[in-house]
Amino acid sequence: MMTSGTPALAWRSLWGLSIGDAFGETFFGKEAEVLERMANRTLQPGDWLFTDDTVQGIGVFRTLSACGTIDQDYLAQALACNYLLDDYRGYGGTAHSIMKSIAAGESWQTVSCAVFDGMGSAGNGAAMRSGPIGAWFAGDPVTVVAQARLAAEVTHAHPEAIAGAIAVALAACCCATARTQDTTLSSSVFFDFIIHHLPESDIKYKIRKAATLPVSYDIRTIVSVLGNGTLLTAADTVPFALWCAAHHHEHFENALWTAVSGLGDRDTIAAIVGSITVLYATDDTIPTVWAERTEKIETSPFFNSDYQNAP
Repeated sequence: MMTSGTPALAWRSLWGLSIGDAFGETFFGKEAEVLERMANRTLQPGDWLFTDDTVQGIGVFRTLSACGTIDQDYLAQALACNYLLDDYRGYGGTAHSIMKSIAAGESWQTVSCAVFDGMGSAGNGAAMRSGPIGAWFAGDPVTVVAQARLAAEVTHAHPEAIAGAIAVALAACCCATARTQDTTLSSSVFFDFIIHHLPESDIKYKIRKAATLPVSYDIRTIVSVLGNGTLLTAADTVPFALWCAAHHHEHFENALWTAVSGLGDRDTIAAIVGSITVLYATDDTIPTVWAERTEKIETSPFFNSDYQNAP
């Protein structure tokens, strides 16, 4: 049964996603300098722009706001329209191809299934935008699974990419539900909830492995087992992001410092972690300066686009 939705929680997830995304993006550069900044927790001065992670998250949120559910045709139009507004937001090569094709009028069904010799993309692009879905349908994991699948399919036909998107949405659902019910959330409960509802997949087994790795382990050990997004696949990204969220869901800032410390695809991992942990963490763990420096969603052309009249 479809729930009425919780837009406020979905907005909070999108907001956390944008901060994580913009924060993570500031930690690319010469590795020695990046590691020194991480060790000293030195922030990049000036404004922080978000990337396609947030742009696509906006498309998901706008779709839910307009339709009350994931209407795949509406979402495809939203993603393509926002791509045309600014295609220089960190889109990967496959994403460029998919977005251009949809914007040119090709059906998303054809485009999504055609890439990688018909296997579909196994990338992390569907997972990075899934947090708001879990927040919107908090308390209804069955619907979360179905809606995250629909959202992923628009651009990612590969089963593992879809599983990654579902896993992130479930993680957000878990944190949002605990928040609304004012219940304590442990890392084991967090992992158990995701694993219980996640369809069978390689990612599911990797998340099971993540659940066995204690927070005391060196981050390099964690990355060696789970990956850090360097391969840009869901399987190489989502398990580590969920590990970060599981052990730091009570503290937004600590969760994001942990996320970027794994290096790799740090903006996407931080975006995922931000979209999840912001749903449980208290506001006093979200640095005011981070929120102030991050590009504002509500005044963004991506948020204010008229998708219905898009070319």
